[in-house]
Amino acid sequence: MKRRTFTLGGVAAASTIVLAACGGGRTAADAGDGDDAGGGFDADATIGVSLPWLGTQNWAEAEDLFKAQLEDAGFTALIQAADNKVPQQQQQIEAMVQKGAKAIVVGPIDGTQLGSALTAAEDAGVRIIGYDRLIENTDAVDATVQFGSVRTGELQGQSLLDGLAERKGEGPYNIELFGGGPADPNAPNFFQGAMSVLQPKIDDGTVVVLSGQTDFQQAATQDWDNGKAQSRMDSILAANYSDTPIDGVLSPNDGIARAVITSCKSAGQDVPVVDGLDAETESITSIWAGEQYSTVHKPTSDLVAKTVEIISAYQTGDEAPEADETENNGTIDVPVYALDPVVVTKDNAEEIFADDPDRLALLDG
Repeated sequence: MKRRTFTLGGVAAASTIVLAACGGGRTAADAGDGDDAGGGFDADATIGVSLPWLGTQNWAEAEDLFKAQLEDAGFTALIQAADNKVPQQQQQIEAMVQKGAKAIVVGPIDGTQLGSALTAAEDAGVRIIGYDRLIENTDAVDATVQFGSVRTGELQGQSLLDGLAERKGEGPYNIELFGGGPADPNAPNFFQGAMSVLQPKIDDGTVVVLSGQTDFQQAATQDWDNGKAQSRMDSILAANYSDTPIDGVLSPNDGIARAVITSCKSAGQDVPVVDGLDAETESITSIWAGEQYSTVHKPTSDLVAKTVEIISAYQTGDEAPEADETENNGTIDVPVYALDPVVVTKDNAEEIFADDPDRLALLDG
């Protein structure tokens, strides 16, 4: 894997995109039977968007933003969500090809199980862009647009440590670890990034994981299911914290963060320091109220805008902008456009959301 190192000028910095010299993927001429000599296609072409589901705020926002931004760019948008069912996503991709889509954006449910559907799309001259998650074990992918997944985890781990110092005083601290869905290629990267920050503190005794569950397979939450996370937290608390306070919890997203907080309250615990991901409405409100400590914000509007920019380059037959990095998907090195996320706490929420009126409205001023 080749990666470029990102730095933040501070957690309140705005998300930025820096294009580095890492080309790759199919060229315009490789894209099959495009409508002109340069490999482009009609300006009003159909563009497919296959989303995994609409069950969390970020995916619902993506549906609305793709429709608006693709239509503003002159394209015909064909957007579907697969209710977290892989066969349904495969069928939807196949149907998009049959309906003449010239490019398909795929947020994979399981990035390892789309190879045959995407190969058929590639053979039909369709451009394939992975969205938010890497498409794995196939060469039928042109690029991936996502926020840096390891970097996201690093921010989550550091935010947890910062919150512990701020709210709990000096250590040692009792913490527990949660990961995301194992079928999502981002989930182990989030955990890896977080553990690169937390493991040294575990090793030196600054933080203690009383359950002993410190590897990804133990911490993973099947299907990112909040109910499963809450049940696991209930069990951990009953087994390890009947007469011991829990100080903090690493959470891979906002829904699981809220489930963890609910579990702790039900067990009679004080609310621990909990981080999250996605800047969901309920969690922003919780952060502003002083419960959930932080979230990592990955603005969906930025991710969609970068994706539409790449599609527009394909449409004109031009080369896409050079990618920030490449990542091996098991078959090829995929060009990755890696946007940089930002941590949101109560202290910086107004600044981070200054240009996001819907989220800004959640704050009381």
